[in-house]
Amino acid sequence: MSAASAGLTHEVVSIDERGRPSTLHIPAERPLTVYVDKRELVTLMTLGGAPEALTLGYLRNQRLVRALDDIVSVQVDWSVDAVAVVTRNGIADVEARTAKKVVTTGCGQGSVFGGLMDEVETITLPPDARLAQSVVYRIVDTIRTQQSVYKQAGSVHGCALFSNSGELLYFVEDVGRHNAVDAIAGLMWLDGVAGADKVFYTTGRLTSEMVIKGAQMGIPFLLSRSGTTQMGHMVAGKVGMSLLARCSGTHFLLLAGAERLVFEPGLLEPLNAPRRVPVA
Repeated sequence: MSAASAGLTHEVVSIDERGRPSTLHIPAERPLTVYVDKRELVTLMTLGGAPEALTLGYLRNQRLVRALDDIVSVQVDWSVDAVAVVTRNGIADVEARTAKKVVTTGCGQGSVFGGLMDEVETITLPPDARLAQSVVYRIVDTIRTQQSVYKQAGSVHGCALFSNSGELLYFVEDVGRHNAVDAIAGLMWLDGVAGADKVFYTTGRLTSEMVIKGAQMGIPFLLSRSGTTQMGHMVAGKVGMSLLARCSGTHFLLLAGAERLVFEPGLLEPLNAPRRVPVA
């Protein structure tokens, strides 16, 4: 396994509306062509912060490799913008399995091989998983204070994995949210982390692609500061996932899986509570 993280930002000179020059940091973006057993599979446009994890997560979420033990090595070489993956026994029926491609709503036009709904019917998330309202607020506050490329340069998406007590386990940014979720899937694989008692947060929309990937990772809770789509909502209902959208401050909209969220009414003031007037 290589460790080939690349520079995350790039300096450029900008000129404002008054003609004044200044130095500006913008996110890096570079191609990473994935070769599996010397066969070119796909080129991912990425920030380059976690290329090995991204590659592993991509193969996992595309259902092309079923177990980490099936992979012998992952080697990234930025001099040729490529990653070489060697598997133990190859990918069975790789031509047929990669023939059908669906362009998704992911930033930068993400794509998935095969039908979007393949295997969704077979996924069962843990029925007894619960999440406290106070933990939702802890997660939102942790993301708010997290040091990030977004705060420095903007124009990226972030994804994070939390325990169901609100502990931050992984935080990954990339130019597309589909890359960030794949990178976290790869990190979970490498570290042997299961998803049953985890919470996934994304800055991006809760589309069908995001919900399916979360379900494949076995995660019962998906949070976003953005909204959802009709198909994302439908898939969440099928797999029994809780969707919380528009998470900001103490506000959120619970759109699916309401039985999993433990409300704590004492956390919020009543809507009709009198205003507190400071005493001089």
